[in-house]
Amino acid sequence: MIKVLVVEDSPVVREFLVHILGADPGIQVIGTANDGEQALEAVARKRPDVITMDIHMPRLDGLEATRRIMETHPTPIVIVGGSTDPREVATTFRAMEAGAVAVLRRPAGIGHPDHEASAGELVQTVKLMSEVKVIRRWPKAEVPRPADANRAPVEAKVNVKVKVIAIGASTGGPPVLQTILAALPQDFPVPLLIVQHMAAGFTQGFVQWLAQTSSLPVHLATHDEPIRPGHVYVAPDEFQMRVERGGKIVLSKDAPENGLRPSVSYLLRSVAEVYGRDAVAGLLSGMGRDGAEELKRLKDKGAVTFAQDKESSVVHGMPGAAIQLDAATFILPPEKIPAVLTNLAHRASRSGP
Repeated sequence: MIKVLVVEDSPVVREFLVHILGADPGIQVIGTANDGEQALEAVARKRPDVITMDIHMPRLDGLEATRRIMETHPTPIVIVGGSTDPREVATTFRAMEAGAVAVLRRPAGIGHPDHEASAGELVQTVKLMSEVKVIRRWPKAEVPRPADANRAPVEAKVNVKVKVIAIGASTGGPPVLQTILAALPQDFPVPLLIVQHMAAGFTQGFVQWLAQTSSLPVHLATHDEPIRPGHVYVAPDEFQMRVERGGKIVLSKDAPENGLRPSVSYLLRSVAEVYGRDAVAGLLSGMGRDGAEELKRLKDKGAVTFAQDKESSVVHGMPGAAIQLDAATFILPPEKIPAVLTNLAHRASRSGP
């Protein structure tokens, strides 16, 4: 049985979450908390396997509660948010900086067409996160600094002319993407395209959160937008994103791939067709196999590819699948990815047309 602590200040929502989780035979809700102070006491006393955490609560909010729990009793924390206001969602993602492992939208109410699917996603996520090995987090002592290209691994000094970088991520990906973007220098000369799987309504806030620590402009991608060097483009909710010759982003309502829209596979396939060996692509933490075969296609075309290592991944599904296919040129922890990208991008820009 997976022991779950539900932290939520609304009695109605709290009862709703307890009902959904308690209905699964593999989950036992061992307690609830109305605010962050109660959550800290309950975690110390009950030692849950997973915590579902609200953000906006009295006395001690979910962000500070997450931070303190990860410093004292490290436990997998799933943020369950009720608001899709971009500013509030950006605050929600700060809880991932503090150590939360996943962010979900609150399940739709009973009778809503999306209730069964969204409730199932909560249950599945709680079960999956119960297997995650979290570590104690200490208060951050310093802000990430731009990567020093001269410190990039020597293996990254390969003969490529990078015109675009594409990255796919799912569960556990947001803090890794933040780590990467925060460490890229302001003069980074190559555009980055990102597909991050997440609940609808959270992407705009996610973009705002990334922009807070990145020296590069971070945008929610728009249709027919020219791809500019040194800019970051994130695929929006419910759209497939691809690149076209001439350096443009195309958004479409094409069918989901691997059950997903946006899909990493969809983006990487277009990158392979348009850029071939002149691309760099990678897969970060996430469940499933989205993008793995397409990453192999890129590598076979001569592109530089990478996958996040197992030790640092919350879920090693996507990068693990790529590694099994021999699709990754490099297998890297998050802190080494920025230097590799910077080295490749600046070498390409110095090599000329």
